[in-house]
Amino acid sequence: MKQITIIIFLLSSFTVPFAQNTLDETLVLIEKNNTTLKALRQQVEAQKLGNKTDIYLQNPEVGFGIHQGNPSTNWNKTNISVSQSFDFPTAYARKRQISKHRNQQVDLEYEQQRREILLQARLVCIDLIYLNAFKTELKQRLKNATDIAKSYQTRYEKGDANVLEFNKSQLNRLDISKEIELVDIEHAFLQSKLTVFNGGVFMDFNDSTFQIQEIPVDYEQWYAQIAENNPELRMLEQAVLISQQEERLNKALSLPKFQTGYIHEKIGDESLQGFNVGVSIPLWERKNSVKFAKAKTVAIQSAEESSKMHLYNELKALHSKVIRLQQNYNDFGQQLALYNSSSLLISALDKGEISLIEYIMELTIYYDSTNKILELQRDMTKANAELKSYM
Repeated sequence: MKQITIIIFLLSSFTVPFAQNTLDETLVLIEKNNTTLKALRQQVEAQKLGNKTDIYLQNPEVGFGIHQGNPSTNWNKTNISVSQSFDFPTAYARKRQISKHRNQQVDLEYEQQRREILLQARLVCIDLIYLNAFKTELKQRLKNATDIAKSYQTRYEKGDANVLEFNKSQLNRLDISKEIELVDIEHAFLQSKLTVFNGGVFMDFNDSTFQIQEIPVDYEQWYAQIAENNPELRMLEQAVLISQQEERLNKALSLPKFQTGYIHEKIGDESLQGFNVGVSIPLWERKNSVKFAKAKTVAIQSAEESSKMHLYNELKALHSKVIRLQQNYNDFGQQLALYNSSSLLISALDKGEISLIEYIMELTIYYDSTNKILELQRDMTKANAELKSYM
């Protein structure tokens, strides 16, 4: 019987020639075409404009009046007034600062949502990479199983093999072919999910290479690197800054307000004109507003510390998971390469040292191990992608 070559999984990558889209290229397209991100970008622009609507002076007031006197005296009065009210000057600086921080907050909120959408798309891509690589392996297994089935059919027809061996060889081929069909079904489902992420535009994702990047084992070192640019942490900081600025704004709004204007009056043939200045006395209108703003800042600072601690522990658990997966993958890969005996099995089958059933049973053990390697790569890449989304 013609010797069958068993292709061993490459422990670091699985490739398909002429892949149309790599993972990174796909994510670039998704960021461009995703309808949710398009809507979010429009909302960002609208919110930024909204944050600038209350930072200017109040509208000026213009008044005009005609007052008629007794017709017998021919006495009329006409007056024209223009006035402008404004808060204590420091209030406008505070409003501009709050507007600036709120716009930064809007950008960070968009960035966080963008990362979440791209993470979900990346996880779908990783599952597709797994299926693409798994199907490549299954095709090779099917070729091997088909060669064996044909060989045992010939031997059975010649009387060199019994019906049990013939049936087993055919079932072995059938099992693998049906497994490929199941992979195709799941692949089509994931492709449809990817199309949704891509704004309804279909893309043929053929990438089968896992992008495995080992992360530093020292968690504190890794966390220090990501903490500076993490959108969630920066949003918490911005919330505190906004509250502190609102506290200062409330203090400024509690100071006297001013009004100035021009008045022109004409009574009969006599004209009067001049300027007027007014000031409000801050007694009751904004009572407790400063106390409320201070209490709000304290509450937000407390929430910030709680959220930071929660995120720190959450990332620490995820980091530990990735480290364990890395160690498991490296150890398993080395052991599989060391104890691989697939070539010895086919040689023993050719020489008649083992039966077909024994060969298939032993080969199944090897296949299970290579499957686990591929699953480890998928799980490790997914966990790594989750960590990357925080950076």
